[in-house]
Amino acid sequence: MSLRRRLIGMTLLIALGAGGLLIYLALQQGEPHVGELTLYGNVDLRDVRVAFRVSEYVKTLHVDEGDAVTRGQLLAELDDRRLRETVAEREAEYRLRQQELLELERGSRPEDIDAARGEVAALEAELAEARRNYARQADLLAEKLVAQERVDAAQAARDSLAGRLRAARARLQRLIAGPRVEQIEAARARFAAADAALARARTDLADAELHAPADGVIQNRLLEPGDIAGPQVPVFSLALTNPLWVRAYVPEPDLGKLREGMAASVTSDSFPGETFDGWVGFISPTAEFTPKNVETPELRTRLVYRVRVFVCNAGNRLRLGMPVTVTVKPAAGARAACGPD
Repeated sequence: MSLRRRLIGMTLLIALGAGGLLIYLALQQGEPHVGELTLYGNVDLRDVRVAFRVSEYVKTLHVDEGDAVTRGQLLAELDDRRLRETVAEREAEYRLRQQELLELERGSRPEDIDAARGEVAALEAELAEARRNYARQADLLAEKLVAQERVDAAQAARDSLAGRLRAARARLQRLIAGPRVEQIEAARARFAAADAALARARTDLADAELHAPADGVIQNRLLEPGDIAGPQVPVFSLALTNPLWVRAYVPEPDLGKLREGMAASVTSDSFPGETFDGWVGFISPTAEFTPKNVETPELRTRLVYRVRVFVCNAGNRLRLGMPVTVTVKPAAGARAACGPD
């Protein structure tokens, strides 16, 4: 009997121990981790309306909806024939104004000055002869050997040569002095205007190519070849995949558990068993009512604070608007490896 009683006692002890262990495990499983916070939200990102800076016909589109693009990648091109013609016209104007300025800055050529001096010397000799001729005619008139008309003609020839000599001397002085400062400054202004017009034409020609402003995914292709594009007419809608974040909401009682920089993990029903690393990047300073599209077990009428949780999107699998669950772990405060410096 004693052996039987001992066996029964041992069996009871084992049963009690197993039951206690099961109860303990059940309690541990149902108890949430201390300080861990669960939020619900949707994947969010920025999008850019990409447009040309100049107006012209669309010639070629190199990407389509859903294509991933990188910063600087060529997306589309315009018909640039008229833009190239404008550049050629501005280049010709630029060269003309450049030569005009060089001519004025270099001043008069030595050959021109020598020619002006020769003209002055010739006129001086002619004037001297005209003066002698007038003097002879005047003496002959005093002796009544010539008519008054010859004297008048000699005087007119003398005066005419004197006027031509004054003009030639003035022209020589202008050639020696060179262009006026005002003329040079005006030529410089015309050259600067031509230079600016050429730079603008070249910029317009370069803008006939549309490049991606950042890494992203083409969401919408809004124009087709043959359409008129312009600064107010977007060609593509580009979703910026970096950074990617989750827009979530935290109830006011849990606000004290959050701070910027806390590590977080993001899960989605689309990828069961997979976790995306992230961190809390922004907490709104103002409260708002819970949006209707947020799935949360809390009452929807209570005030919440908007939270932005940046997330590492390995393989670009998280999509815009996708509902996700965010678990914030205050104990692990470091950012994810893909976060900004």
